[in-house]
Amino acid sequence: MTTSTMLWIAVGLLIVWRMYSRIRRLIGRQRSRAWRHWAAAIFFPLLIVLLGLGALKSPLAFLALTAGLAAGIGLAVWGLRLTQFEKSDLGYFYTPNAHIGIAISIVFVARMGYRLIQIMALTGAEAQLAAQDFGRSPLTLVIVGTMAGYYAAYAIGLLRWRAEAKTQPVINAL
Repeated sequence: MTTSTMLWIAVGLLIVWRMYSRIRRLIGRQRSRAWRHWAAAIFFPLLIVLLGLGALKSPLAFLALTAGLAAGIGLAVWGLRLTQFEKSDLGYFYTPNAHIGIAISIVFVARMGYRLIQIMALTGAEAQLAAQDFGRSPLTLVIVGTMAGYYAAYAIGLLRWRAEAKTQPVINAL
């Protein structure tokens, strides 16, 4: 086994572990942490801008990113409507719809894994070109756009709920 192969295996295992922990976090009641929502509300739009700058060279790639972003925002609005919110003496809590978040995460990881396997199968100059085009593939961009749009819009929705909940009475927890 080469060092490069071991590195790819390590990265793959890291991705699988993060995916598992992410999916576990999507299921069930969660404590709302403002810093986490702010981080998502800032990071994902920055990611979209950076990808958008790279996709400007290809109208199809830019359109795919924009379509993914619109789909992600739509899914976030739908997901926020399905979310159960709770303000108690213990803090702010929410229970998201697990199906939407899990589906978006699995599609994203599957696409990233597929693209990485494609790049690993290539050698030399072909691999360098494929790596450079990694973020310009329309299918990849529509998936990344959907994920980034969803998590950014969902985080903004959670921040709005927290701001509104501050004016509401507290429900006593048992």
